[in-house]
Amino acid sequence: MTATTYTLDDLLRPTHARENIGAWRWAVRRRLVPVRERLLREHPTRREAWLSARHNRALHERDHLLARLDRLSSQLLVSPDVDEVAGQLSRLLVDIEHHTQRVHDLAYDDVELEIGGSE
Repeated sequence: MTATTYTLDDLLRPTHARENIGAWRWAVRRRLVPVRERLLREHPTRREAWLSARHNRALHERDHLLARLDRLSSQLLVSPDVDEVAGQLSRLLVDIEHHTQRVHDLAYDDVELEIGGSE
């Protein structure tokens, strides 16, 4: 995981914040901002037609992750079950990391094709 998600992952354990759950909610929400910004800045480039389907999948996946992030950010402030929202946010962070790896793989495949690869 990246440095951003490590600190957020540690914060996603609301059991230690039971005394001031409101402060915990806002702290988690503030830490989600850079995660959202990172997803918004992501623009995988598409150079070759054979990567088009994977490129489109990455864009759709990013949009889906952003929608989940927005929904959970809102739920975080109002949901009575903070453990449930924290669990969903933890799962979302894992999904974002997997998505990031797929985008990196897509960029690698594009560069490998440009250089000539192993063939």
